[in-house]
Formats: sequence, structure tokens, C-alpha cells
Amino acid sequence: MVAKSNSRGRGEALRASLWFWPAVAAAGSFLLTLLVLTIRPEPGTAWASVVWPAGTQAASTVLQVVATAVMTAMTTTFSLTVVALQLASQQFSPRLLREFARDPKTQVTLAVLISTFVVASTGLRGMGSEAPLPVLVPALALLLGLASAATLVMFLGHIVRTLRVDSMMVAVHQEATATVAETYPDYEDTTKDPDPDLPGPGGGTLLRSRRSGFVKVIDPGMLCQAAAKHQMFLLLGVRPGDHVTAGAPIGSVFTEQGLPAAGPEVLDRAVEQAVEMGFERTLEQDAALGLRQLTDIAVKAISPGINDPITAAHAVGYCSDLITRLQQKNLGPQQHLDAHGRVRVVTPDRDIRYYLDLVCAPIRRFGAGEPLVLTALLRMLRACASTAQDESQRHEIARQVDLILRTMDADLIDDDAQTVHDLAGRVHLALAGNLDDAFRDRAGETRSV
Repeated sequence: MVAKSNSRGRGEALRASLWFWPAVAAAGSFLLTLLVLTIRPEPGTAWASVVWPAGTQAASTVLQVVATAVMTAMTTTFSLTVVALQLASQQFSPRLLREFARDPKTQVTLAVLISTFVVASTGLRGMGSEAPLPVLVPALALLLGLASAATLVMFLGHIVRTLRVDSMMVAVHQEATATVAETYPDYEDTTKDPDPDLPGPGGGTLLRSRRSGFVKVIDPGMLCQAAAKHQMFLLLGVRPGDHVTAGAPIGSVFTEQGLPAAGPEVLDRAVEQAVEMGFERTLEQDAALGLRQLTDIAVKAISPGINDPITAAHAVGYCSDLITRLQQKNLGPQQHLDAHGRVRVVTPDRDIRYYLDLVCAPIRRFGAGEPLVLTALLRMLRACASTAQDESQRHEIARQVDLILRTMDADLIDDDAQTVHDLAGRVHLALAGNLDDAFRDRAGETRSV
């Protein structure tokens, strides 16, 4: 697993905060306005007449109009954002809400609107005094007002695009793809495969969690430093995406000789810093979350209240692309070395069976009576079969095909059942290496990406 620093984890948390950057923009605008208020050229100055040719009364009116209009625009923006969050939660997946909160266009829109309001309202305090007019303030407020109007139009178009389910699936797919590329080494790269002589589960002294929550990020480098300092070996038992309860075991600690270590609590502080937890899962090191989000969309789409199997099939198509990418990676546990080349930490991870079950199990159960959904799963498995790297992957694909056929609703009419069986047969052709016949079905569909 590629290590990511705590600073990056905190950066992602700030990025996911809807109010952080707008608040920074508001503070900056306030300080800028106070600074600009001190610039008061004498009446009749050439550059001042160009910047603001009108008088104090006109400046005050402009500031009031801008502040009022921007407040109305912010109300509209907040309403649209709430509607988007509600639709995403109810119709697609509650796990998509984080993506809306960290949407940079939404944050930019809020930052521009709030900055404009701060400049206009703060600038009013400099109007009406006997001192010369601070001409830069109304000019700045006017420019920001025009920028706010343009930003609001952009935001309306952005919301319309974002609320399309295909846009949501593309966004999730892109982030999950980046996570897969950053988190896992290539299939041929075995440099991090654990040494078979290392201690395994079932021994060692248990290390317990001090906190509850989802594991977001793990920094193996920090764990290696702490283990080397105390001459210990840590077999970690949790991975990004796992939910941990305070007091539950999260690993086993051994001496350098492979014996249970005494006093494992010396690693508590390092583990607390290196294993970042939160109240929700994130995609930083958790590729499974992307597949979970896409699977949620598929399951919601085939629910009785929505009845949209085509959307479910498209979601499966995006899952297909992600799983074929995972097949090209070296999955499973990884060992991590200290500065002297000694193995100090082993981190667990998920295998290809987990990822296939994650996608196939809920969709085949909820879509057992819909041939469109079942054939979409089989097309995904056919794509996986065409890129399988070893017999273990092929075995898991064949297992999923068998489970789909066993789950299929017995009430399907013969033609529909035959279509499902035909795709299942083509998956087996792909597993046998006969890709030409495997992909020559009538539909000709493979995947959505």
C-alpha cells in the first residue's frame, strides 16, 4: 500500500469540508476591504475619476444593491445544493454526499458569493464620512457583483450536469481509478509480498484500538519507524474502509524473533497517528468505496420504487472497468521495511474475491428477476475473464457465474433465461481463452467505459 502522510489526509478532510474555503475567502475579503478603505484619493484625482466617476451617494447605493442581490443569490445556491444532496442520498447513494461537499465548483461559487457580500457590507462602513471617498471599494464591489452573476449562471449549469446519474458515476469511477493506480503495485511487482517466514495471524500480543470509526488512511512508514525504534514487528489487522470499535484488536505485535511482544502499548501513539480514522469512509486508499458507491446506484436503480435496470447495467459497466484494473494489480497483504531493510510492518488488503463479491452479490440478489441486470453482470465477468492474470482469478470469475445462475429467478420465461445462460456460456468461453466466440453475442455490448 502506498503511504500517504497525515498532512495529505488533513488536506482531503479540508477539501471535503463545504465551508472551509468559502470561510477563508470571506476572511481574506474582509481584510482586503479594510486595507482598501484606507486608500482615499483627493477629489479630482485623475485615476480616482476613472475608477469611480460618481459620488458617495452612488457608491453607497451600489454597495447596498450588491449586498442584497448577493444574499438572494446565496439563498438560491444553498437551496440548489440542498436539493442536490437530497436527490443524491435518496435516489442514488448516501455515500455520494461527500462528493458533493468536496465539489470544487460548489466551493468556488460559495467563496465568490460570500466574498462579494463581505466586501459590500464591510465597505458600507467607509461611506458617508467627511474623508474622501475610498473609490476602490465600490469599484471592487461592482466587479465582484458581476463575477457573482457569472458564477451563479455557471453553478446552475453545473448542478444540472451533476444531478445526472451518469455524471455521478463518471466522477466516482475517475476517483476510484486514481485510487487503484496509487494504492496497488503492478501485478508483476512482488517486492512487497510478505516473506513466508514472517509470523502469521493467531500469535503475538494483541494491539487494541483507542478510537472508533472508519479507517481512512494508513501510513506504513510511520509504523515502521515506531516498530524499529522499539525493535518490534507489527502485523496490522485493519485496512482502509474497515470500521473499528474502541477496544477491538487492530493488530498483533511480535518481537524481532517472532515471539509475542511484551508492552505493545508503546506503539499506541504511533498507531494512533499512522492509522487515521473518521466517521465516514473516503476514497484516499479505499478503492472498495468506489465500487460500493457504484453498486449502491445499481441497487437503487432496480428497487421497486425506481425500476431503472438500464442505469443499473451502466453502473455495472463502470464496475467492470474498475475490476479489470484491479486484476492488473498485485492485491493482498504487503510488507514494509524500515531504514535498514528489515521487515517491520505487514498491512492486510482485500483480494479479487472480495471485490467481485462486493459488486455481484447485492446486484444479483436484488436483480434476480431482471435479465438486463443479470446479463450486465455476466458481461462484466466476461470482460474480467478476458483480462484474468492467473487461475485464481479465473476460479473466482467462474464462481460468480455459478452464483448468478443459481440466484436467477426460476419464474423467468424461457427466452429470458436462455439469454442469461448464453452469456454465462460466453464467460466460460472467455475463461478458456476463446475470446473471439465469447464476444460475438447478439447484443455486442461489453462495458460502459
